[in-house]
Formats: sequence, structure tokens, C-alpha cells
Amino acid sequence: MQGKLNVQTENIFPVIKKFLYSDHEIFLRELISNAVDATQKLKTLSTRGEFQGDLGDLTIEVKLDPKKKTLTVSDRGIGMTADEVERYINQIAFSGVTDFMEKYKDSHEQLIGHFGLGFYSAFMVADKVEVLTKSWKDEPAQHWSCEGNPEFTMEEDKKHTDRGTDIVLHIADDCKEFLEEHTVLQLLKKYCRFMPVAIRFGEETIWVDSETECDKDGKPKRVEKKQPRIVNDPDPAWKKSPSSLTDEDYKKFYHELFPMNFEEPLFQIHLNVDYPFNLTGILYFPKVRKTIDPNRNKIQLYCNQVFVTDQVEGVVPDYLMLLHGVLDSPDIPLNVSRSYLQSDGNVKKISQHISKKVADKLEEMSKKKEGEEKSALEDKWDDIKIFVQYGMLTDEKFCERAMKFYLLKGVDGSYYTLDSYREKIKALQTDKDKTVCYLYASNAEEEHAYIEKAKAKGYDVLLMDSPLESHFINLLEQKIEKTRFVRVDSDTVEKLIPHDDSIPEKLSKEEQEKLKPIVEEVVGTQRAASAEGKAPEFTVQLESLEESDAPMQVTQSEFMRRYREMAQTSGGGMGFYGELPESYNLVVNINHPLIGRVLAETDTEKQKDLVHQLTDLALLANGLLKGEALSRFLKRSVDMI
Repeated sequence: MQGKLNVQTENIFPVIKKFLYSDHEIFLRELISNAVDATQKLKTLSTRGEFQGDLGDLTIEVKLDPKKKTLTVSDRGIGMTADEVERYINQIAFSGVTDFMEKYKDSHEQLIGHFGLGFYSAFMVADKVEVLTKSWKDEPAQHWSCEGNPEFTMEEDKKHTDRGTDIVLHIADDCKEFLEEHTVLQLLKKYCRFMPVAIRFGEETIWVDSETECDKDGKPKRVEKKQPRIVNDPDPAWKKSPSSLTDEDYKKFYHELFPMNFEEPLFQIHLNVDYPFNLTGILYFPKVRKTIDPNRNKIQLYCNQVFVTDQVEGVVPDYLMLLHGVLDSPDIPLNVSRSYLQSDGNVKKISQHISKKVADKLEEMSKKKEGEEKSALEDKWDDIKIFVQYGMLTDEKFCERAMKFYLLKGVDGSYYTLDSYREKIKALQTDKDKTVCYLYASNAEEEHAYIEKAKAKGYDVLLMDSPLESHFINLLEQKIEKTRFVRVDSDTVEKLIPHDDSIPEKLSKEEQEKLKPIVEEVVGTQRAASAEGKAPEFTVQLESLEESDAPMQVTQSEFMRRYREMAQTSGGGMGFYGELPESYNLVVNINHPLIGRVLAETDTEKQKDLVHQLTDLALLANGLLKGEALSRFLKRSVDMI
């Protein structure tokens, strides 16, 4: 028999080769998916009693022959009759799976294909394709052949007596890489390693105990042995019942998914939904680095155990892209190449469900069990806090849920829910405007002096040190009524939480007016003397503080610092703030005895040296005294001693 393929255009093959599929390498996935479908169909017929023969070995085999330039995919599935070849291959895009699924829609076996174009992906890498197939029915085997044009030949094949189908690809000269064993093995492991039917490709070498040879200690020698190489695991962890898996099983599967990731996951969520959509999978929470560098493309999407993509935007909410794991759903619509997701209602529902399951898991972990000092969430909080913040900033529904379990951490290592912490501090940390002030440090070591001053006043200080903290603080101030967050170094301790009381001033207005230009001149001289004048800008402020407070302190405006940080992490419309120079306040304590001594000093040079010394001490306390300025400070200190 000879004929023409039933297509609408003579140029279908160039279209297939160049445009229909996004990546040539997926041809192997498509052909093996078809082989899996053929095998699953036969299992269904056997289960229903329509096929009563011996199923035998149903392993799919991939064979490579570099000399003949062929790559062959063989199955022992349902096979095809002459009529079925005519219907499903000669008429492009008329899928046999669609017909079969309609007829056996109550079957428990999962079928993969829907579009009927998968077979033709073979022509992306082959200049000739042969199909040798024999149906499970008592009908002659068929040999179909096509050389990448609408012309084909088909004839009975009396040599092909075994049930099933062989697809023989004669690899084109410009695709010779698919004749290399390591390339084919890499593709099989990428796309097919969890397909539901065993797949064999060549042989592999293993080490076993010898049955005949022993070493000098009488123990069996270790010898090499060849065995068939099965490239896939037909029964992966996500298809199993969660109750049947231990923590070790989950960790083992994690390393199977990500063999180059040597860290253990923190915990996992096992998804198993069959209504109103089908979704299974396991999502792992990795340790999230403080650099907020989302390690994306670590969630693999499968359709009935066939790898589709690791580009899961749309299926998984943006903040969950930090997770690792696998999702499997036949209900996520794919285009004809199964390479790109289509955005529709089902995808949105699945995305919302995944977010809800994550929130459920974290809320469950936040509950302390009887007799335990810490909840499971507290134990893992430092590693997942940035992930939760990211979720709250980008997903409103998740944010609503997370407000119940989000934890604040004190500089002493204690953890509090948002509600419990507010109760703890509101009595002492409510300002004159009835606003509760949350004091925090970004770096407990660098801001130690400020933390100690706040604690001396009886205040509590939080540790808020993630890169998203500035954005997150803004969010909390919007969500929690009458709330203000203030970093401990943003003002003097007396002004961090403003009250109506004030400290009497020991310097008169005239003395203050005399003092300020002296300090400003020294600060201006220091900045000018710095490398290219790049030292931070300082605004001199005179304030009435306790005598026991430092003579000079460096503070930084909460508003300006926070918005500069937000601009640096988000860009966009906040670029103005990111371009602003680093600016600080130099607060002069007019009640400190050393400040009185500055005014009393009649020698101008000594007066300037004293102001320099006090200014440098304030800068040194904040890690702002560096380079040449630090060297001058050290020399001046020795001279003054």
C-alpha cells in the first residue's frame, strides 16, 4: 500500500521540525509516552477481561545502533491493526488515546497522550521513521515507513510476530548527538525516570559478591556483573500513601530528585487530591539563604508521571517557587508539545490549593504539643522566615492565614506570635499617641550598644535581619492598627518611644547656638578629608539627654533608611530613594560633662581635637570610622593620653 498522509499542508514536516515543539530533545519523551499508553491500554483490557492472553514482560526497551544510525523504542503493548495505523498515524493529530479514554473513561490506568502529534516529533531528529506493529487482536502485523514527507508506505509484515510496536528512527545527519549513549541516557533520566512502566536501556555494571571466589580472609570477592539497566522508578514516593512513608523515605526521595543537593530538607508536604481536580506531589521546604536568591526551577511538573517542565509559574504561586519537589496532575492543561502551561481556571484552583496546603502545614506546626518547650515551627523558623515573609508580601490570602502563626524573634532568642508579642510590650512601649512601638535591631552585634540602652529602659527588642525586613515592616504597620516599628539606632533611646516627659537642658540657648557650629565645622572637615569626599553625610542635632548617656551618638532616620533599603531590594518606582546618599544624625548630648568641657575650652585647637575625638568615638561605635580617619583617631588618642 502507498498513500499520502491526510494533512492540510504539504509543509507539515518543516512545521513539526521547527515550530511545533519547543525543544527537539522531547521526541524521546513523546515516543516513550506513546509506548507507556499502549502498555497501559493492554493492562486495562486485561483487567476488564477483554484480553485473556499472557501479558508477559511489559518492559519498554530503548535500543541504540550507532552503526545503522538508528534509535528504536519497543513496547509489548496493545499494538495496532492496519485500520488503526491508517486512523491514528496517517491522519495526523487524531489521537488514539482520545478514543480509548472515551470508551474506557472509568479505567484506573492513567493514559498520557491527548493530541495525536507526539509520534510525529520523531521527524524532528529523524529523516526516516519506521513503525513495525502487531495488534493484540488476531490480525496481521504492519510495517509503515515514511521519509519526512507526506508520502508513506505500509504493508503486511510477516516477520513481526510479537505483540506490540517498534518505532525505528533513522537519525538525521544534523542530529547525530542522539546516537550517543550518554545523550540518550541523560534524556531518559530527565523525562522518563518516573514513568509508570519499566524502561530498559542497555546494560549497567554493578558490584556483587562472587559465588565462587574468596579473598585471603575467606570473604567473597567483589566482582563486576552486567545487568539490564532500568532507567526509571515506576512507583515514585508521591504516588504512595503518606501513611506508608517514613521521614527517611521522604529524604531518600528528595535526594533522588536532587542528587546534587547535599543538604537535608527541613520538612515536606505530601499532596493527594482527587476532587475537584487531581493533584499529587511532594513539596519540600529547603533552608532559604538570607541572600534571598530564590533557587527556582526546583519544582518538577509531571503529567501521569511524565516529566513536563520545571518552569511552573502559574501552577505554583510565586513565593512557593522557593520550594523544591514534584507535582503531578493530569488536570493541568498543556499545549500539544506538553512544554508550556496554558492559563485557565483549573490551574488557578490548583495554585490556590497548594497555597492553602502550605498555610495549613505551617499553622499545624505552630501549635505546641504537650510537654514541648518549642513548637515545630519555632524549631525551623530561622530557616523558613524569609519564605513566609515572601509569601505574605506577595499573596494576600496566604498573608491573612500567616498573621495567625507568623513569629517574631527577640534578640534573646525568644519567639512570639504577633498577638502575644503585642500583649507583652503594649504597657511599656505605647507612645504618647497611643501607638505601640516595636523596637528592633537588624544586626544584634553591630547594634549592641543601642540594644543595651533600650533594655536598660525596660524595653524589649526584636531581631529583624532578613533582606525583606523593610518591606515586611511596612506590611505589618498596615495590617496591625496603631503600630510603629523603630530600629534601635534610629534615634536616642529617649525619643524611640516618645512620651510627654522631657529632661531639663543644662546648656542655655546661647550656649547651644555657640556649640553647634563648632561641631558642624569638625564634621564638615572630616567629610572633606575623606577619600573623594565620599564619607556619609551627618546632620548635627543638639538634644537634652541623661548625663549617663554618651556625649555623642550616631542615629539614622527610620524613614529614610527603610525606604533606601526597600529601593535597593525592589527597584522600580522607588529608585529615587535608592539614589539618595547615606545620611546620619550626629546627636550631641548637651547634658554630658564633656560637652560642657568643649564649651569651656579656650584653646581653639584643643577644642577641635576634643570634638574630633568625641565624634570619632560615636562613629567608631557604629562601625563608620574607617581608613585614614581611623588612623588619625588612633594617633590622636595616643597623643591625648
